[in-house]
Amino acid sequence: MKTLVIPPAAAGRILPFYLAAEEWLAMRAAPGDEWFFAWQAGPAVICGRHQDIPLEVDMAYAAEHGIQVWRRKSGGGCVYADSHNVMFSYITADRGGVQGCFGRYTALICRMLASLGIDAAPTGRNDVAVDGRKVAGNAFYRSHGRSIVHGTMLYDADPDTMGRVLTPSRAKLMSKGVHSVPSRITTLRRCGLGMSCDDFIAHAMQSMGGSGSYTLTAADIESVTAIMQTYLQDDFLRRGGLCRLPRHTGRRIEGVGEVAVWLGTGSDGLIDRCRISGDFFGSRASLDELCRALVGVVPEREALTAALSRYSVGDAIEGISADTLADLIIETTIS
Repeated sequence: MKTLVIPPAAAGRILPFYLAAEEWLAMRAAPGDEWFFAWQAGPAVICGRHQDIPLEVDMAYAAEHGIQVWRRKSGGGCVYADSHNVMFSYITADRGGVQGCFGRYTALICRMLASLGIDAAPTGRNDVAVDGRKVAGNAFYRSHGRSIVHGTMLYDADPDTMGRVLTPSRAKLMSKGVHSVPSRITTLRRCGLGMSCDDFIAHAMQSMGGSGSYTLTAADIESVTAIMQTYLQDDFLRRGGLCRLPRHTGRRIEGVGEVAVWLGTGSDGLIDRCRISGDFFGSRASLDELCRALVGVVPEREALTAALSRYSVGDAIEGISADTLADLIIETTIS
């Protein structure tokens, strides 16, 4: 695996710069190359591609405390980033699907932590845990024929801020067997890691690398900055308006994540507006196409089954079945 070095000239950029660097790597990487890099930004919240931000983030608290709120192009849930944690990015060939990539990446992370005397293990869909508490959470998406996995590594933590600014649903917390965000997590410092955060980043880069490194040039930084603009567009950042639709039903589905269906129906009883949000993985384009396909459909089992049969529901929402999605839509119409 090769490592990407972020030079001092690019240090301290806003968080979307580093997400754009992942895409830049995905575009230029040779077919057999794997890449890894570490970075820090914040204080900021990074929301998943399919989430409705006002439902997940205390926006007033974020504004009051100077916490930026961004959206990424991967699925999954919100995470909080600041100088107490480290962000990792892994770019690889598009192989093995979502779980295959998570499996390989989390195994590499656990091996790196083991070299520091920390006994970590993959847990759930996409996390890394020590003694049952999450120390790293990860998300996935595809770009330019490559798979990108990125996530947090909790070197240390500010649990008070994290617990205030992140407002996940009760169903999500209870599915983990916990009652609050801070109670779910641990940190490398609590696990006995004595080295500084800078030394930990250096160790991670050295451990995960081995096949060479590349340092961004001034021209590269300009290219990454151009890609970054896609993260700053208002229709990407603020997409949603889901709360303004008349009815919604949300449920946590094992192996999928939290899925919320928001519907509006016309005077004729047909679906005239549909949005789906949550911390699931899947293609944004496929999800938008799926929602458009449901417009004009009567929200009854037979009609929904016929409409959903024409689409690959699993491409839009990884792991869900058409029957389960139909159940959610029907629940929404009678809620």
